[in-house]
Amino acid sequence: MKIAVSGKGGVGKTTFAALLIRMLNKQGKRVLAIDADPDANLAAALGIADADKITPISEMKELIFERTEARPGTIGGFFKLNPKVDDLPDALSVKFENIKLMRLGGVKKGGSGCICPESTLLKVLVTHIVLARDEVVVMDMEAGIEHLGRATAQAVNKLLVVVEPGRRSIETAGHIKKLASEIRLTNLAVIGNKIRSKSDEDFLKTNLPDFDFLGFLPYDNTLIEADLNGISPFDTDSPAKAAKKEIIGKIK
Repeated sequence: MKIAVSGKGGVGKTTFAALLIRMLNKQGKRVLAIDADPDANLAAALGIADADKITPISEMKELIFERTEARPGTIGGFFKLNPKVDDLPDALSVKFENIKLMRLGGVKKGGSGCICPESTLLKVLVTHIVLARDEVVVMDMEAGIEHLGRATAQAVNKLLVVVEPGRRSIETAGHIKKLASEIRLTNLAVIGNKIRSKSDEDFLKTNLPDFDFLGFLPYDNTLIEADLNGISPFDTDSPAKAAKKEIIGKIK
């Protein structure tokens, strides 16, 4: 099972991904967790100690040079377009119970994109993870899903878009769906988060009529406090955990 999670910043995407990963881990699954959102910290949400000290792969300059034969930060020029990456998930991941976590990091780029060694290494790595690894893979993506390409999109079992009751969240969901369709990633579903009432559910269903909803998670101050205190949402008594279990059962 290969799952990508996306959504606008602040909707609770990383919290959702962390709950999903920890619950799969509790079920005895081996999970490869990929933090592909430079603005999030999936490690902290999973409850991994010293999460802020994990170096993103995009900042490992010597590794990038070794594998691509080009210095990070350079654009154009000659470098390996298919660097060796098959050893990296085991060599560079942080372990937590049955979970391996990799933090990809971001790539600084202009408006026209980036053809650079660090971007190439990350995309080849994600392709290997999705196509060749036999663990359950959960990727916490940024809203642009930029690490996914046509080759990997066909192997992703589900793109889960987390939304909250709000216009910007809805607009982002539409943007994500458009980007996904461009790489032929059509197995997409939505999870409504921070739901306060039935009217919030109705608002999302009305404004996202072409989306398949897997479920809704309640607004819960417990999760907000957990984030503020550096505690994994899975290690709380949040009612969202019960709702999440139902959602996992619907992922196909």
